[in-house]
Amino acid sequence: MVEKIYKRKITEEIIKYLPSKEIIVIYGSRQVGKTSLLKYLIENYIKKNVFYFDLELQNLLDLCNQGAESVFKYLIQKGADEKNKIFLIIDEIQYMDNPTKFLKIMHDHFPDVKLIVSGSSTFEIKKKFKESLVGRTINFELYPLSFEEFLTFKEKNYRLNKENIKQVNEELVKLAEEHILFGGYPQIVLEKSEEKKKAYLAQIINTYIRKDIRDIGNIRDISAFNKLTELIASQSGQLLNVLEISNTLGINRETVMGYLDLLENTFIIRRITPFHKNLRSEISKNPKVFFLDTGMMHLLWLKEFPKVILGSSFETFVFLELIKSEQRVNFWRTTNKQEIDFIIKNKELYAVEVKLSFQNTDNRSLKSFSEIYKCKKVIVGLKGEKKGKYIWELIKEIN
Repeated sequence: MVEKIYKRKITEEIIKYLPSKEIIVIYGSRQVGKTSLLKYLIENYIKKNVFYFDLELQNLLDLCNQGAESVFKYLIQKGADEKNKIFLIIDEIQYMDNPTKFLKIMHDHFPDVKLIVSGSSTFEIKKKFKESLVGRTINFELYPLSFEEFLTFKEKNYRLNKENIKQVNEELVKLAEEHILFGGYPQIVLEKSEEKKKAYLAQIINTYIRKDIRDIGNIRDISAFNKLTELIASQSGQLLNVLEISNTLGINRETVMGYLDLLENTFIIRRITPFHKNLRSEISKNPKVFFLDTGMMHLLWLKEFPKVILGSSFETFVFLELIKSEQRVNFWRTTNKQEIDFIIKNKELYAVEVKLSFQNTDNRSLKSFSEIYKCKKVIVGLKGEKKGKYIWELIKEIN
């Protein structure tokens, strides 16, 4: 039985660039669905004169490392039609010795070859991609599934209208809880058994975080790196205190910063900066840190999936929904501990407070912020009698 490939939201943006000259680069962590996305593009939008290289296969990696000319000759030998555009799709480009040189020559000297490439590590890619590719690439980041994509993969199709809004929202809350508990990696979402979900996600953690990332970063103190990853998972949504982490783990500050950079460049965490206008009372330096998947965060932190939704998990979920809808996200905090969870600068300025239960709302920080800045005040919750917005309602509004 052929496995069904579901359409990812980012597809619509990518296909706009299929006719153009730029190299399409798709970044994202392992198992996030890059290969499925590439295959979806082939099957639904390209279809003809297309060649797919998986660089985890040594013979294809060796061929690419021989250079652009060798690859072009190979394509012609394999029946590529020179009279029409040739699509060359390369999965896991970071394995190449010198991807920059290869892509530059292919782009500049073989204009009839349209390149679409994927990579699992911006750390490795940045190290190997030199500035000579500026202006030649268009970049896309693929995240674990957004809630909208989660519903697509679950084959749940809801149309909200005034008559059914309460019932549909109740069903969406249950589905959101499932998404928060287990995260958004496609294989985990499609698996029905909780035991298998845990096994698959543990496998991703062990092969990607504990091996691939460790090897990419040339980590010497494996124990310290693993402990830091678990510590950050337990602190998702909190202010990042590098000195405190350094003291807790007994490793120097520079090493902590190096590990954090590595985790960010391999799509495990994301740091966000404070929103400030140089007022003395506003914090302007310390970032907040978030895990990029709640399921992975739970397994690293708790060693299992929790039975109930935790406040930090819900805040992380809301953050992920915002960045997956391409919002620029900051937070606001003052020296006297007033805080707004998320500030979104869109056509308008949004101040967003996240409360797992709508009943636990405290509007003082929102009031303080709105007295300084003209903004829309929003409370995003999940449980209890609704006194604000659900995240899917906010996403619809700001998009």
